[in-house]
Amino acid sequence: MLSATDVVVGYRRGRPVLDGASIDLAEGEVLGLAGPSGSGKSTLGRVLALLHRPWSGRVSLDGADITGFRHRTPPETRKAIGIVFQHPRPAVDPRFTLRDIIAEPLRARGETGDIAEIADEVGLTDELLTRRPHEVSDGQLQRACLARALAPRPRYLVCDEMTAMLDASTTAALVRVVDRQTREHDTGVLAISHDEALLTRWADRVLQVSELI
Repeated sequence: MLSATDVVVGYRRGRPVLDGASIDLAEGEVLGLAGPSGSGKSTLGRVLALLHRPWSGRVSLDGADITGFRHRTPPETRKAIGIVFQHPRPAVDPRFTLRDIIAEPLRARGETGDIAEIADEVGLTDELLTRRPHEVSDGQLQRACLARALAPRPRYLVCDEMTAMLDASTTAALVRVVDRQTREHDTGVLAISHDEALLTRWADRVLQVSELI
């Protein structure tokens, strides 16, 4: 179980974005999180992905409290949780090829692995893997970002508006990939979106941000 309990979270100045939010994500579950822009759903996703430390409250993995966020997260804990952002271009090194982007989390841990299978799974050809971000479409780059998040075989995946910039066919393709991960690897998925129709079709259950407080 990946959980946040009574978290208060915000940024350097001003009022908290979320005040006392709680959420539980189980392995093998697709949990939809909906809410209007500015409601704090992406901030909560970053907290659960261990990229943003809450001001107070508890974040836990399998009942164990998490105290290290961002670069202070232990490697095995970091490996357990992946994230795909809404905008793929700011999330990648523009000097990398798509192959390098996908392999990045494995290399960071000194691991070796054949990325051909996961690249094929998200619909990237060998020729596309040799290209750099400026040479591919947003949809192709987002496929690489999803493959990067899945390459370490995380137990939990945060999809933060993953499909918001994509056309309908690419959206359907990436959702199918995530669904396959859920079935075959028992991955728990937090699907964050303002598109409630998509979440209704995709998720096992859908929560509004307002319900978490």
